[in-house]
Amino acid sequence: MSEDLDPVAITGTSDEAVVRATGKPWAEWLALLDAAGGREMNHKQLVAHLQAHTDVSSWWQQQLTVGYEQSRGLRAKHEMADGYQISRSRTVAAPAAAVYHAWVDDAARAGWLPDAAFTIRKATPPKSLRLTWADAAGAGATSVEVGLSDKGDRTAVSVQHTKLPDAAAAESMKAFWAAALTRLADHLAGDG
Repeated sequence: MSEDLDPVAITGTSDEAVVRATGKPWAEWLALLDAAGGREMNHKQLVAHLQAHTDVSSWWQQQLTVGYEQSRGLRAKHEMADGYQISRSRTVAAPAAAVYHAWVDDAARAGWLPDAAFTIRKATPPKSLRLTWADAAGAGATSVEVGLSDKGDRTAVSVQHTKLPDAAAAESMKAFWAAALTRLADHLAGDG
């Protein structure tokens, strides 16, 4: 069995935040789930145990479960039930309508996301897009959700890429989207 990992380092959620929200630090939650046989449980069983035996919110049940799974080596970084998932975000100096146009207009998109192969499954102008991404680091078809939060002359852009096949593809796409969002910001500023 591999050595247990620190849930604070893995999740980025401090002991103080966990205590504030749940009344117990990470170590107590890990010990509680270990005592319940958590190492032999799947994700749904762990959440169900927390739901049946604690008063923490459903959001914290999920957070504690993922922290436990990652700490105990039962789940890798970025791993979800249906593959791996990453997200990236960036605030750009443009209104949401201009950012949305940069995503949906082929000519505009070519300036910052050349050779992108995707189909739009659902679009809500100028707030969001759901895409089927044709190839993600050799992964075949995956899913991308783009959220645009209008802040007047600025827009917060978030990209969540899901159903990636493995940790390597997740890391590759995380770097890809960081660079793509930088190019988008430059493009909208007239630098790209």
